[in-house]
Amino acid sequence: MTEVRMHRMLGLLLMFVLGVSPSPAQSPIEKVYTLDKVVRTALQKNPELAASRLEVERANARVMEAWGYALPAVDFSGQYSRALKKPVFFLPDFQNPNSGRIVPIEVGSNHAMTFSITARQTLFNATVIVGVGAARIYQSVTKEIYKAREHETIAKARKAYYASLLAAEVRDMMRSTLKNAEENLKNVQLLRRQGLLSDYDELRANVGVENLRPSVIQAENNYALSLDGLRAVMGLAPSEPVEVQGRLTFEPIDTALFADAVERVLEANHQLRALRHQVDVNRAFVSAQRSNYFPVLAAFGNYQYQVAKNSLNISTNDFIGSSTVGLSVSFNLFEGLQTSSRVEQAEIDVKKTQEQLTGLETSLRTAMHSTVLQLEQARKRIEAQGKTVEQAERGYKIATTRFLSGSGTQLEVNDAQVALTQAQVNRFQAVYEYLVAAADFEQLLGIYPTFLQSTLE
Repeated sequence: MTEVRMHRMLGLLLMFVLGVSPSPAQSPIEKVYTLDKVVRTALQKNPELAASRLEVERANARVMEAWGYALPAVDFSGQYSRALKKPVFFLPDFQNPNSGRIVPIEVGSNHAMTFSITARQTLFNATVIVGVGAARIYQSVTKEIYKAREHETIAKARKAYYASLLAAEVRDMMRSTLKNAEENLKNVQLLRRQGLLSDYDELRANVGVENLRPSVIQAENNYALSLDGLRAVMGLAPSEPVEVQGRLTFEPIDTALFADAVERVLEANHQLRALRHQVDVNRAFVSAQRSNYFPVLAAFGNYQYQVAKNSLNISTNDFIGSSTVGLSVSFNLFEGLQTSSRVEQAEIDVKKTQEQLTGLETSLRTAMHSTVLQLEQARKRIEAQGKTVEQAERGYKIATTRFLSGSGTQLEVNDAQVALTQAQVNRFQAVYEYLVAAADFEQLLGIYPTFLQSTLE
């Protein structure tokens, strides 16, 4: 029963950590990834982060577009026309005034060309003024969203790397446990042949070995699946050979950061800062809709160069130039209450964003408080499990020694092996949970890992 219980416990632990079911193990030619390489690869190739990066570029272009409405607009146009049948107007027949005839007179020319340059400069347009400011605020929104996505990608990459390390640790531990069980079986078989142990002892030892083999296979499969998750975060192809390098090492966070973490997250979190900028954007939209109540004043100028002739024998001397300048003003008097309705909708959007902001602040406070508790709890578990593993290792050695000396039983050895395996898995799990909580902690505060601070901050 103890071997079966150990098998089930390992299976549930690995499936909980990885969130997947076992599949056939893979053995490609590996490409080794450290934590630093995993994170940097994810920052370069992660599709979601790449999309966010493009959104920042789009926001920069929108700022330039908004400024374009405040700059002068210059248009050039040209036209050529050929009269197939000239228009006419009618005059009395002056040569025979008493005849009462009306004589048609052709007007215009066979060929006509016109070239013109028109310039327009907006002198006052409240919508343009507000639009430039809104575009700049939107630019800040996209930058904060990109930073939030960047920290999220870093956290995901770290968690996927830690999950692979945990799977690797469990795989190596299970292989070692199986090797110990096989060595124990050899000793039992040797002692049985010498008549010192019974067939039942050999049977128990053999069952213990066979019960461990499925756990080893499952651990190997779960390690392969963890690499699949790591590839997805890094933006690599499923066929890309990957192997992680490193160990699950306890790296404590300075507990001094916990004191005001709940309050600092409200200032440092990039997602929250982006939403605050979004409130400002929505307020700018309110001002933009209200600006439709104000007049638009613009200056314009036009220069025209034209010629009309009955033949195509045209020279530069035939062209005649003309020019005009002036001011234009437009003012909306009534448009079916559309402006007031748009203002109302924009004000509602502001209120909605403010409610989302309040909800996010509450959520971040709760998340930070929970993360700090997880860090403290995992740290205590790591300290306790370290002692438990030492005691379990000592107990396994004692049980093995007693069995080989004839004063113990095979059941004691099996129980000691199960206890050692459980203690090792519990410690791995505690370290893993601490590292994951540390990644969440730094993501919430917008803190880069130490190995990235020199290049990203």
